[in-house]
Amino acid sequence: MSIIDISEVKPGSHVTLHYRLALADGADIVNTFTDKPATLLLGAGQLAEPLEEILLGMKVGHHSTVQLTPEQAFGPRNPELVQWVSLATLRENSMIGEHFAPGDLVEFNAPNGGRYAGVLKEVSETAALFDFNHPLAGQALAFEVKIIGIL
Repeated sequence: MSIIDISEVKPGSHVTLHYRLALADGADIVNTFTDKPATLLLGAGQLAEPLEEILLGMKVGHHSTVQLTPEQAFGPRNPELVQWVSLATLRENSMIGEHFAPGDLVEFNAPNGGRYAGVLKEVSETAALFDFNHPLAGQALAFEVKIIGIL
């Protein structure tokens, strides 16, 4: 059985690549160029959807850097996603007793059985303030990618 190399990245492709995601000031968020490459299945949620879309149509050997506005990356910050959660609600979700500090990412159970996360901003006597925006929302980013192989 031979492995067929597909000519370009498509939805459902397995892609071996080096990639670097950095803030506008150049600070790395993720950088595989300094280690071994990553192999990802497009559409499986291993890479954020806006970043996967950039890979579509690329061929083996392609190497480029794309500058992304906040709207192209993880969207603008939404002030409505910064919300107080009562300590009673946290208790109902068995989170009281766990030790959280401002800056911690805390996961919650969603009513539909899924999960979502928020960053703890502050705690009062009766509630905790969480930011449910994606941590990179509102950030301009640079996405560098080098395609090594496509299956």
